[in-house]
Formats: sequence, C-alpha cells, structure tokens
Amino acid sequence: MSKKVAIIGGGASGLLCAIECAKESCKVDVFEQNDKCAKKILVSGNGRCNITNKNLTTYDYFGQNPHFAKDAIEGFGYKEFSNFASSFGLILNTLDDGRAYPLSNESKSVATLLTTYATNLGVKIYTSTKIKNIKELLKNYDAVVVATGSCAAEHLGGCADGYEFAKEFGHNIIATYPSLVQLHLNSTIAHKMSGVKTQGEVTLLVNNKKDISICGDILFTNYGVSGFAILDISQRASKALLEYAKVGISINLLPSYNTQKLSTHITNLAKAMPNLSVFDILIGLVPLKIAQGILQTLVISKSTKIDTKLSKKIANQMLNWRFEVTSTHGFRHSEVSGGGVDVSEINPKTFESLKQKNLYFCGEVLDIVGKRGGYNFAFAWASGYLCAKDIIK
Repeated sequence: MSKKVAIIGGGASGLLCAIECAKESCKVDVFEQNDKCAKKILVSGNGRCNITNKNLTTYDYFGQNPHFAKDAIEGFGYKEFSNFASSFGLILNTLDDGRAYPLSNESKSVATLLTTYATNLGVKIYTSTKIKNIKELLKNYDAVVVATGSCAAEHLGGCADGYEFAKEFGHNIIATYPSLVQLHLNSTIAHKMSGVKTQGEVTLLVNNKKDISICGDILFTNYGVSGFAILDISQRASKALLEYAKVGISINLLPSYNTQKLSTHITNLAKAMPNLSVFDILIGLVPLKIAQGILQTLVISKSTKIDTKLSKKIANQMLNWRFEVTSTHGFRHSEVSGGGVDVSEINPKTFESLKQKNLYFCGEVLDIVGKRGGYNFAFAWASGYLCAKDIIK
C-alpha cells in the first residue's frame, strides 16, 4: 500500500520532499499556512532567486554542529539538484563565483514549476491551512515532515511553529537569531548618510577584537547599515549580540589605500591646489554625504585648509571608521535564521527525529544556517531530498 505523507510547509524543502515522495507513489498532502506556496522563493535574490551554489562545503554553514550538513550537501549537491531541476524544465545559469540562478532569471519560474510539478504528480496542497495538532497528524499519516522554516521574514509566513512542534516531542531548541540581516548603529551621523551606497571593507569587532573582514557594497540607512558586506558579517554579529558581547564594525572606505598613501595623496593635493578646502578634496574620494559625515565625526569645518597632521587624521578616519552595533534589523527583515531544532537529536543521513519515529525535520527549522549566495536553499533542497529518500525506502 502507498505511504501517506504529511508535509507541514510548502517552501523549498517541503516542496522538494513532496515531489520525491510522490514520484514513488506516496500519497502526499502539503499543508501551507499562506495563501500560496513558495512565498520566500518568490522574493529571493531580489526576484531572481539565487537557487543554489556550485561550491558547497560544510565551511559555508554555521550552527552548534555545522558538520551536520555534510551528508545532505554531499548526497544532494549542485549536480544532483541541477539534474532534478532540469527534469521538469528548470534550467540553471551558474556564474563564475558558483552562484546559480534560473535561466529565466525570475523567481516566479522556480515557484511555479515546483508547485506545478508537485500537483501533476498528485500532491495535494492545502493552502491557508495552519496545523495545530502534529500528534494527530502522526496518527493519520505514515510519516510527517516539519518544513515550516524559521521566524525570518515574518511577512512571508516566517513563524516558530516548527520549534513548538519539536518541543512536543522533547527536542531541544537552540536560541534563534536573525541572519543575513541589516545592522543598527549607535550613531548620530549614520542616518545623515542614508541612501548612500559605496564599496569598501567592513570588519566585525567582537569585544574590541577583529573577528572577520568582508569587502563589498555598504549601504547607509536611517537606522544603520545594509549592503552585501553587512549581510555577510551579520550572522556572526547577530550571534555575538545574542551572547551579550560588545559588537562593533570598522568601515574602510578605500581598501586600496593604506594610511600613509592616503594621507600623502591628501597632503599633495592640498599643496598643488591651495584653493581646495578639505571638503573639496574628500568629495573627490568618497560620496558627498559620506564626506560630510567624516567631517562631522572629526568636528572639522568644510572650509578648513589641509596640513600634514590633519591629512593623517582624516586618512585614519576613512580607513578605520568605527561604529557601535546595537542590534539587528530583526527577524522580519532577515533572509534566514540561525538556531533552531538541535541537530544532535536528528539523524543526519535521514533527517528523522531521534526522539519520535516517522517524524522528520528539514530546512531552516534546523540549527543550520548558510552564507549568502544560495547556500541556504542548497541545504533546504538537500535536507528535503534525504527526508524523502528515507520515507520511501
């Protein structure tokens, strides 16, 4: 007789698990609390959907035990996902850095093809349906898969349901925190530069010690900072804040310069063109609002004339502009979440609970979070696949 499978959550991991189970003639019901499936897929990658990454390793993941991801990404990595996707017409476009997108360059293609493929295989999708009694599901189905995601992106259905389900069976929940998220700063200057984006290097400081440095774009906002460089350090920053550490960032606006080279440039330019003010010189190096921010931070008038001592002071500020991080922009604005169901209580080869037979957990509900660049989707696909393979074996 065909197995009856219930999947709570119609996101990436849930849909892939449903498809793989249905391909082996399982009777699959997907329960999705939103009015449609794959809402998070629809907004990912600014509507382009960075669907996976060609260069997957366990070093790309974080959690109490990042090595837990090994069986998943090795068992259903880039090649396996690419073959799976092409089997129903979803072709990947993979960039030189490993990031993969749908060839259509549109996330709607991914969401539509996944849901269509699932329903064509006989999967029944119940939208606007919130499961409240998981133990009742276990009585009525041969297997139950919790693919509820996390609290990230609350407006897209992010919730703590999966954690509550896990607790009912005695599972430990690792404290959750936003990841791939913007940062709030304790600054009277940052908000005045809101809307300005620049390239630079950001160094995360935890308890005044350098933790990690990332080059990329930095966007100043009315609450602090955003941009890819900020998102890339946010997992470590958010976790440090959760642990009540002192968190700060240092922004290097001109990574191609050192202090001596930059101060010499400023001094020489001031000598060559004595009519230029300090503000005139700075706007030749950085955006206007940032130049204003530097002068305000150093309490220097725009019309001030440059000397050697002042040029060194300005150069130091531009290459090591420090801000205190007070918090993140919260779960609502985060792309993913760290923390979750303790993976030491989950079988890494099958994703079945070690506390309750026929109960599975996959995707972001688990204490595994990846870097930016398709790594979180890659784990979602892989964990959903391993769940399905164990259910149908």
